[in-house]
Amino acid sequence: MDGLEKQLVCPICLEMFSKPVVILPCQHNLCRKCANDVFQASNPYLSSRTGSTVTSGGRFRCPSCRHEVVLDRHGVYGLQRNLLVENIIDMYKQGSTWFPWLPNKPEPEKKQEPMCEEHPDEKINIYCIACSTPTCSLCKVFGQHRDCQVAPLSHVFASQKVPQGVLRCVEVC
Repeated sequence: MDGLEKQLVCPICLEMFSKPVVILPCQHNLCRKCANDVFQASNPYLSSRTGSTVTSGGRFRCPSCRHEVVLDRHGVYGLQRNLLVENIIDMYKQGSTWFPWLPNKPEPEKKQEPMCEEHPDEKINIYCIACSTPTCSLCKVFGQHRDCQVAPLSHVFASQKVPQGVLRCVEVC
């Protein structure tokens, strides 16, 4: 993952930001969906009887720097969109000529991804090193893995891949 791509990854879902991207007062960015998930997890008693989230007011902490984010009556929908980041993501995904040093990457096919048992709407995207368990970002921020050391699932898989030459040697030897 190159330097620019790392800057375009949401600290909650650990994937490239999905639109809309919101910018917090501390200048960190989140996908609005992820900001809403963090807000709901921080304020579990702000749900109405119908199950929909009450969006007026509230607060949560930035997952990157722990700065407290105080929301107005519009909730996470009152946070400013970061149109610059959204435009950069669009150009990056298109392999735009604005970034000639970036390789053109075809969009990968959408695969069925495993979901968290604790948070059914969340993809399993991190690996708890302490518990040797794949889990989701909300489990790390608010759940049973909040005090554990974790790594992105893709990094754990990449580090455990066996080089092709070693595999051939094992088969032949």
